[in-house]
Amino acid sequence: MEFLRGVLGVIALGCAHMAGRSLAAVRKGSQKLSRLYGWVIRMTVCLAAVAFRHSVDMVDIAIWALAAVAFAAGFWSASHQKPPEDLTREIFPE
Repeated sequence: MEFLRGVLGVIALGCAHMAGRSLAAVRKGSQKLSRLYGWVIRMTVCLAAVAFRHSVDMVDIAIWALAAVAFAAGFWSASHQKPPEDLTREIFPE
């Protein structure tokens, strides 16, 4: 059971990261709100499943804290993307 708890924790971290990226995309207007809701629901279910059969302990608190960090990192990375390079001069020289 502890192995499955760890696997759910890793899945929750990935969902938290993707929820942060999705929040940044929704704020930019390049993604629908339903996709953000999907990632938030997946993250919440995984984080709740980690603490399902146990009382709240250090593993739960560590995974929840790492999920918050992953959410913030996903939001920051999606909102600070570099613009694509303009390769027009290299492809079509004058």
